[in-house]
Amino acid sequence: MSRDTPAPDIELRVWRQFLALAETLHFGRAAQRLHMTQPPLTQAIQQLERRLGVPLFERTRRSVALTPAGAALVEPVRQLLRQAGALALRARDAAGGELGRIRLGFVSTVGFGPLPGWLRAFREAYPGIAVELREATGDVQAEAFAQRELDAGFVLHAPGIAPPPPLQRLSLGVEPMLLALPEAAPRRFSAAQLLREPLVIFPRAIAPSLYDAVLAFYHRHGATPAIAQEAIQMQTIVNLVSAGLGVALVPRSMQRLQRPGIVYRALPASLADGAPRAETSLVWPSDASPAVRRFVAFVRDQGVRER
Repeated sequence: MSRDTPAPDIELRVWRQFLALAETLHFGRAAQRLHMTQPPLTQAIQQLERRLGVPLFERTRRSVALTPAGAALVEPVRQLLRQAGALALRARDAAGGELGRIRLGFVSTVGFGPLPGWLRAFREAYPGIAVELREATGDVQAEAFAQRELDAGFVLHAPGIAPPPPLQRLSLGVEPMLLALPEAAPRRFSAAQLLREPLVIFPRAIAPSLYDAVLAFYHRHGATPAIAQEAIQMQTIVNLVSAGLGVALVPRSMQRLQRPGIVYRALPASLADGAPRAETSLVWPSDASPAVRRFVAFVRDQGVRER
């Protein structure tokens, strides 16, 4: 057989017969191990050699020995049979959510909460599931879900806003939004002063419900925000505030992001009415894989509740 000739398809049964003979070097003992008689085994080995075009065993009346070609096949055949034997277990693990891949989107704010610890614990509990992280805003995640490029995602939105079908949602909790102020800002702002300060905010497209909640807060207090700058990432918003471009309303979890020139404060009591809040949710499609459902169950077990 030349190098250009396609390799023949050979059943696993034949490779088991080859390996039994290679390990015993005795047709009788190999046949006994395989629970068959000797003549069919002899025939099977002869057919294998004809199909491969090379002798695998040297036979005499008293002995059987491997040829160099046969010896070269022993370890690869062992590996092949081990892998074949593991296929059923692998299929059961995949069906049970113990094996697979999760393409997980997340908004930047989730990284300042429990996500890093959850990912570490999940990988330790389910080493057979690969988690591929993709930082993306809500609008980018929505498009990725539509294109089947994401399996699950952490998103930020106004409380109680349901994702579009067929996505399902697990709420990770609601948190108040705090003021991010330049460190040089006065210790006390009157409500009127605060509402007149330039506002640094994210574009509406990336979190429409949360953007609308912020504007509704201003309108409730008879003001229209003077939007000085828009930025996609919360970290960038905080950095722009530290540079003196204005103030911002950010989720409380952003307090963990400490930057020189920035302070976080609660809204004045006089502005507490209708103060915006932010909710973080895990979303996933209704036809999610067992691995994704395993991840959802894991997150749910951390003490959050489905909505």
